[in-house]
Amino acid sequence: MNRNEKSDIVSEVKEMIDKSTGIFLTNYSGNNVEDISDLRTAFRKEGVKYKVFKNTLFKRALEETGKYDKLSDHLAGMTGFAFAGDNPIAPAKIIKKYFDNNKKLSLKGCYVEDEYFDGSELNKLASIPSKNELVASILGSIMVPASGIVGAIKAVMRDLVSVIDEISKSKAA
Repeated sequence: MNRNEKSDIVSEVKEMIDKSTGIFLTNYSGNNVEDISDLRTAFRKEGVKYKVFKNTLFKRALEETGKYDKLSDHLAGMTGFAFAGDNPIAPAKIIKKYFDNNKKLSLKGCYVEDEYFDGSELNKLASIPSKNELVASILGSIMVPASGIVGAIKAVMRDLVSVIDEISKSKAA
């Protein structure tokens, strides 16, 4: 690989770092091509880009951006890089699911919106609800009282209709 190719890769990595809401480093040793392909498909469905770069080039990109310095400690061995899009927790959920099923992929470390997490915190990260899950939960909480009010109004209306029917029947008799 010549100097220009290396420079292009470092530029690509820097761009991905700048656009990501989370960066996850994985140890993918023991996985075959089919496993990695399945993993990439799962990531793609969640808007996550999963790439493999030379550790030295990724480290150079980190140094040039001045961000995520603790990731440098994990740049040894077979490293895969997951770059989160809109949902910064999506990679953690996918990595955990994949590890639970295959015992082959592990989290080395990550940054989620500028906060560092060690690989041992994967279960904690994967249990965090996504933004969409939180919004749905909040809306559900708001809707419960509203549906209670609607139910109460319907019950009052039903009783009122019954009373009006009885009055109408008694006048007719």
